[in-house]
Amino acid sequence: MYTSKKPYHYGTGRRKSSVARVHLFPGGTGAIKINGRDIDDYFGLETLKLIVRQPLAITETLGAYDIEATVSGGGVTGQAGAVRHGVARALLLVDGSFRTALKAAGFLTRDPRMKERKKYGLKAARRAPQFSKR
Repeated sequence: MYTSKKPYHYGTGRRKSSVARVHLFPGGTGAIKINGRDIDDYFGLETLKLIVRQPLAITETLGAYDIEATVSGGGVTGQAGAVRHGVARALLLVDGSFRTALKAAGFLTRDPRMKERKKYGLKAARRAPQFSKR
């Protein structure tokens, strides 16, 4: 457990090109702040908010912790996945018995899928140019 002004647990989450630094403050009201903004303000879609709260729901600690996350890179879906990964890793430091539930749900595994690089001679990774008939 780290201490600054208040003690907290820390977890780093990654998804695609997004990186999230998550601080879990015990004894909170369940407030979630991402980049200084409320979760409802930051993520517009309900599914993205659900993704962030999944590790808390599985471990039945939904209102027990305040979460402050700093996320950078990628799009909104990748950022939500990165925050979920960070929350799961921080919960693991809170209580080791959460490991089986989090591991079974797949929240501790870093998703390795990345964007495929563009190849020369092609318009994208696999998209070939279309030639007209003569």
